[in-house]
Amino acid sequence: MHKVRTTLFSLLVIVSGSVFPDEGMWIPLYLGEINEKEMQEMGMRITAEDIYSENNTSLKDAIVIFGGGCTGALVSDQGLLLTNHHCGYGRIQAHSSIDHDYLTHGFWAMDQSEELPNPGLAVTFLVRMEDVTDQALEGVNLNMSEKERNSKIDENIIRIKESVEKDTHYKARIRPFFGGNQYFLFVNEIYPDVRLVGAPPSNIGKFGGDTDNWMWPRHTGDFSVFRIYADKDNKPAPYSENNVPFKPKKHFTVSLNGVEEGDFTFVFGYPGSTQSYIPSFSVDLKTRLNPIRIKIRDRKLDIISDAMDSDQEIRIQYSAKQAGIANGWKKYIGESRGIKRTNVIERKKEQEQTFNQWAQSSERNRKVYGSLLNEYEKNVKESEPYYISLAYLSEAGFGIETLRFALSFEELVTLCKDKESKDDDIRKSVERLQKSAEGHFKNYRKEVDKKIFIALIRTMVSDLSVSGISSGLSGMLEKHNNDVVALGNSLYEESIFSNKARTDAFLAGFKRGDRKKIEKDPAFILVSDFADYYYGFLRQKVNMYETKTDSMQRIFMKGLMEMERDKKFYPDANSTLRVAYGLVKPYQPADAVYYHYFTTLNGIMEKEDPDIYDYVVEGKLKELYLEKDFGRYADKDGTMHTCFIATNHTSGGNSGSPVLNADGHLIGLNFDRCWEGTMSDIIYDPALCRNITLDIRYCLFIIDKYAGAGHLVREMTFSNQ
Repeated sequence: MHKVRTTLFSLLVIVSGSVFPDEGMWIPLYLGEINEKEMQEMGMRITAEDIYSENNTSLKDAIVIFGGGCTGALVSDQGLLLTNHHCGYGRIQAHSSIDHDYLTHGFWAMDQSEELPNPGLAVTFLVRMEDVTDQALEGVNLNMSEKERNSKIDENIIRIKESVEKDTHYKARIRPFFGGNQYFLFVNEIYPDVRLVGAPPSNIGKFGGDTDNWMWPRHTGDFSVFRIYADKDNKPAPYSENNVPFKPKKHFTVSLNGVEEGDFTFVFGYPGSTQSYIPSFSVDLKTRLNPIRIKIRDRKLDIISDAMDSDQEIRIQYSAKQAGIANGWKKYIGESRGIKRTNVIERKKEQEQTFNQWAQSSERNRKVYGSLLNEYEKNVKESEPYYISLAYLSEAGFGIETLRFALSFEELVTLCKDKESKDDDIRKSVERLQKSAEGHFKNYRKEVDKKIFIALIRTMVSDLSVSGISSGLSGMLEKHNNDVVALGNSLYEESIFSNKARTDAFLAGFKRGDRKKIEKDPAFILVSDFADYYYGFLRQKVNMYETKTDSMQRIFMKGLMEMERDKKFYPDANSTLRVAYGLVKPYQPADAVYYHYFTTLNGIMEKEDPDIYDYVVEGKLKELYLEKDFGRYADKDGTMHTCFIATNHTSGGNSGSPVLNADGHLIGLNFDRCWEGTMSDIIYDPALCRNITLDIRYCLFIIDKYAGAGHLVREMTFSNQ
């Protein structure tokens, strides 16, 4: 076992006292020193070494980062991988067409020759992690400015990464922890050949749709199946027909025993981002920005949903986009409500009052921390108008597809204007854009995007003062008598970038001098102005404030850890491997409202509504239900369990994470949180925070009994318990 170093982390964390037993996203390297005793007292029957080991095979060897933002679990010795349906959704959608509508009907490869390649998709294994704080902070001193400090750390990180990666095929990442008070190295192995093996129809994998998203009770079969391929030596290799199924060091053993109330569970995966230690005024800023994001996404969703309901092809084209927009939209709503309901701001203020009293308790504390929170609050309040403009521009201005696509031509314009650039460089840029255009227009409808343009630009103009929008937009509106509809009609009629045939023809015959046509295009003119305003003004202002905020948050974090020496601090999520643990529990989100800890197939039949797409029940699933043909996947009570909840502290990025029982056996896939607890990225409330898990038995029931893909189940290893 890796010996813990005497660092700020070890001095301040390995102590008595605790956060809530269920709270925290813990570093697996330190489970033995910090968490193992508590985990075993809660019911765990394995050791920390079984979960994470540098010297021996452990559960961490069966976990991957799936793509860029989800987690996946290895379930066979042939590289078979489970993740969420919504994590694989973009790939399923990319393979779908009117003739092969895998989103609607599902997809199942009945042998390995039918598995579908996914260019650009890769999975990442963690080889090892290491505390490199001393190396990362080498040469850093208190007399440095924040810019000098960051520059020195960046220089150190580059040196560490180069030394780790030298003469290997591994990739190194170094991430800050506790606001930059500590640094960890992550050595990774990346496999770029990942193939789609199976996915249920959306009426199973996305059952309940956006209505049920972030909600409990839940009945969603949120899973998809992929396989990792390697070369003949089991090493990473680009896609090739000669590649063979990957043989992992470890794959999960599956348990069909289900869960009972009070059972110990843990989630092992890659949570994305949390802000557990930010002060009250930073939380308050969130409550001002969230309504902006909600309103803009609400308008986009109305337009997209109406279009999807009117046309099957549009439904396929926009399904992944709609899901992505809606996911954030509903999360922002739940987070804002949770902040208000749990009095987060008031609770943070109480902590800050205690901190300020402690900061005045000694001459040393006064010197380091005495004025910190006042300066911090002033900085956040001054930054607010820039963050508001940034939110509008990010969500609305850059939320319009035609404008984003037009901006991708900026590199080509720059190359053409540079007299030193070579014709071959321009040719390669054109070829990249041709390939990009193919993907863009595959899932694009001009009439839908124009409606979005009109709605979002109108929102920006009505909500922001003239000084809050770009000069280019103001000028364009003046030319169209401040009529947003007229501007939209004109732009989409004239622009090269709103029409596939025009774009293709333009690129097919492109010459260096044609860059002037791009520069005169109204979509390019407008989005270039947005980009100039964003990078030339707003981003610079925000970066200035963020640099100060990061510095003050780092000092505040250090002070909190010094002040509360009897508390176990876990680092905020930052897309690195973590363990969260808790118990299977029901919850009571409101007065006289009580939710059980599991759901069953009965609930799917109760929700069935053939007139609402999100609640259509597949005919074969109904047959299996009526015949009670659940096979060995039924619970001991005879019902088919679908999902369950527990008190594990999770976040975005934990989607697809394996949920494991006391023996480390796979019992489900994490896929969501309950809506009442989405503020857990900021503050964890044990009464309201629940992670939502797909019961592995429902997953296997769909694969085996519904899809008839029992050969996949036969690859897996099952526990005898």
